[in-house]
Amino acid sequence: MSRETEIKFKIKLDDQNLPEKITWTATDGPQGDGDECKSIMIGMWDGNEKNTMRFDLWTKDMQVDEMHTHFFQLLLSLGDTYNRATQNPFVQEDIKQFCMDLADKTRNWEEGKEIK
Repeated sequence: MSRETEIKFKIKLDDQNLPEKITWTATDGPQGDGDECKSIMIGMWDGNEKNTMRFDLWTKDMQVDEMHTHFFQLLLSLGDTYNRATQNPFVQEDIKQFCMDLADKTRNWEEGKEIK
């Protein structure tokens, strides 16, 4: 038995078309009027064109430290997803190590330290 569900995003823009507020709902979710979020990063595979389409939006009140956390968590979850889809354990471990190295470099950059 198949079924359908729908996910909707609503983006409130300011007068310069910058996102001020992002809300989302899912037809089988408990969100009601919508849960608010500060960032969306979506990748979609176009099988006909053999190309990834993506869009990234974030609200203008999203702080840099929030973006760091969001980005690193997203990278780590992509490694998990890739491993589940392909059973390739090497990418997952390499992405984890890359994220650790990048986090160290980012921390040093923020502190004004020399980056090696």
